[in-house]
Amino acid sequence: MPELWNDLLACLDLRPYPPDTDPTVAVFEGSNQKLDYHRLFGGQILGQFLEAARLTCPSKSVKSMHALFAREGRADEPVRYEVTTQHEGRSFATVAVVARQSERVVATAAISLHCGEDGPEHQSTPAVPAVLPEEFRVHLDLLPWETRAAADLNATAAATPDFEFWMRTPEVAGELAQALTAYATDLNLIGTALRPLHGLSQLGNGTAFTSAVTSHSLWFHRPFRTDRWLLLRQHSPLLAHGRCFGRGDVLTEDGSLVASYAQEALLRIHP
Repeated sequence: MPELWNDLLACLDLRPYPPDTDPTVAVFEGSNQKLDYHRLFGGQILGQFLEAARLTCPSKSVKSMHALFAREGRADEPVRYEVTTQHEGRSFATVAVVARQSERVVATAAISLHCGEDGPEHQSTPAVPAVLPEEFRVHLDLLPWETRAAADLNATAAATPDFEFWMRTPEVAGELAQALTAYATDLNLIGTALRPLHGLSQLGNGTAFTSAVTSHSLWFHRPFRTDRWLLLRQHSPLLAHGRCFGRGDVLTEDGSLVASYAQEALLRIHP
């Protein structure tokens, strides 16, 4: 666990990279996770997208990101992030980010940033239950921190397309909260969409089905930390035409809604 955690933090420590021709484009390079896997995990790219935007506009925080995955990323080559600032004013900024390996576009993102403002608040969400006790601790692949869940995404019995889990990272700088949360939101929405299909679980990728995330969006509503308990509550309302769709909320232990996310993915069930 500590090795995976330190590896992920190293991946989020982007390095400035000299631009090829256009000085208006900020370029960063990110290392890849050392995983026993032939392609890059999309969560790594999402986290690096957010870090590239944060480094480009350090006076603001990300309020939304909309990412499209063009093709698989290769684990044997670092990813280069080219950030173009489309607008930056006193309150808002918008950047476009292209993730490349060699000359191949791996993914693109449109990211909006905002300076914090005061104002009235209203929230309408179901109540948050108490954090699950220690006996509900589970291992979720690729998440190098503590997680707890009552449902088992590896079970093959049919169930509703809902899943929620608690997570808490080791102590970490607050400015990494958005990138680490983005990383986590990419993990199991496909597994949530599979729950109503008897005999299938997320363990069947590559054998019982083929899947690949095509787009992922996040919205950040309030400041938060990942080294305190967060509840990720998600639901998949649709699986059709070889694609699945899911969405989720991120809530603190006291019930504050701090982020929301949505994802579409290719999901082809094998005959």
